Amino acid sequence: MVTRTATASLATDVGAYRTSLRAYLRNGDALDRWRGKHYASTEHRIADHAALMEHLYKDGWNRYGWPAEVGGLDGDERHRAVLYDELSAAGLPVPDPHLMLETLGPPVVHFAPDLAARYLPEYLRGENWWGQGFSEPEAGSDLAGLRCRARREGDHYVLSGQKLWTSHGATASRFVCLVRTGAPESRHRGLSMIMVDADAPSVSVRPIALASGYQDLAEVFFDDVVVPTDRLIGEEGQGWAVAMYLLQWERAMYAWLCSAVALRRFRELLGQVAGTSLPDGAATRIGECYGDIIALRARSAQTVRRLAAGETVGPEASVDKVLLATAEISVHDLARDLLGTDFVFGAGADTGDWRADWWFSRSTTILGGSAEVQRTILADHVLGLPKEPRA
Repeated sequence: MVTRTATASLATDVGAYRTSLRAYLRNGDALDRWRGKHYASTEHRIADHAALMEHLYKDGWNRYGWPAEVGGLDGDERHRAVLYDELSAAGLPVPDPHLMLETLGPPVVHFAPDLAARYLPEYLRGENWWGQGFSEPEAGSDLAGLRCRARREGDHYVLSGQKLWTSHGATASRFVCLVRTGAPESRHRGLSMIMVDADAPSVSVRPIALASGYQDLAEVFFDDVVVPTDRLIGEEGQGWAVAMYLLQWERAMYAWLCSAVALRRFRELLGQVAGTSLPDGAATRIGECYGDIIALRARSAQTVRRLAAGETVGPEASVDKVLLATAEISVHDLARDLLGTDFVFGAGADTGDWRADWWFSRSTTILGGSAEVQRTILADHVLGLPKEPRA
C-alpha cells in the first residue's frame, strides 16, 4: 500500500509512480488470479475486472491521475497512461470499466464536479460503471440529428426515446446520455448531457449479442423516465460542447489504453506460436503489425502529453482514432493468420479469446466515429483540402 507520505511524491513524479507501480504489480501472488483468464461471458469478465479495480483502489494505484476533489490522488493523464502500460507489461488485463472511464470521466469531472465527487470514487472501486448513450437508430455519426428527448418539468426531466449500440450498456449502473432538450430543428444547439440510473423506473435494457458471443453493447429504452435536474453534465443546451470536449479523451486516452492492451496481446501471440511452423511471410507480417502498434503509441503519447499539459486537442485527434483502428485490426488479423486452424476450432484462453476479439475488432473502423468520418474531419479541418465537387 502507498503510504500517505509517498502519495504527494508519486502524484508529482510520474517516473517514481511508474517504478513503484511496477514493483507492486510484480511482487507477490495476490494479482495472479487475473492473469491469463478466460471468461465465458461479458458479465463474468466485467465483474472480475471490477474486482481488480477494487484491489488497485485499495492500494491507491488507480486513483492517481484523478483530482483529489473527486476521490483521486492527483497527478495527471500520464499517470493513467502509465497504469495501463504497467498492467499490460505485467500480463494483467486493463479492467474493462476503464474504457468508459477514460471517455466519460473527464467531461463529468470538468462539467459536473459535484456528480464526479459523488460517483467517481465508487467507479474507481469497481462498484459500478457507466455506459455511453449517444447513438440512436437514425443518428449514429450524425449526433446533431438525435431524437431522444428530455423535457423539463420543474426540478426534473422526463426522458423519452431510445439509444442503440450503448457501450457497456448491458452491465452499466448508469448511462451518460446525449439528449435533445431543444427543438428538433435546433440540431446541435438543442442538446444536453445527462446521467441516468440504469435501474430507474421505465428504463429498459436489451443486451445485443455480438458475433464474438459477448454482450458488450445494448439497446436502451426510456419511457418517460424521471431524472433530477442535478444529473445534468454542464448546462442545459451545452451537450454538444460537452461531447466535443469528451472526444479529446475518447481519441487520446482510450487510444493509449488500447495500444497498451494490443502490445500485451502481441507479445502473448508471439509466445504462443514460438517454436511452431509459421506460414510464409510471417516475419514480414509480424514486423508490419508491430509497426502499426508503435505508430499508434508514438502518436497517442504526444496527445496524452498535450492533455496532461492542459492543452485543448482538436480535430487532429482523429489521427489517433484512425491509427487505433489500424492497429486493432492488424494484431487480430495476425493472430488469425499465425494460429491457423486453432484460431477457428480452438477453445479457452489460448485461441477462443483471440477468435472472439477478432470479431469485435471488425467494428473498430466504425465505433466512436467511422474511419471515413475521421478522414473527412482531417481533410476538412486539419489539412484544409478542397471539398469534392457535388455530382
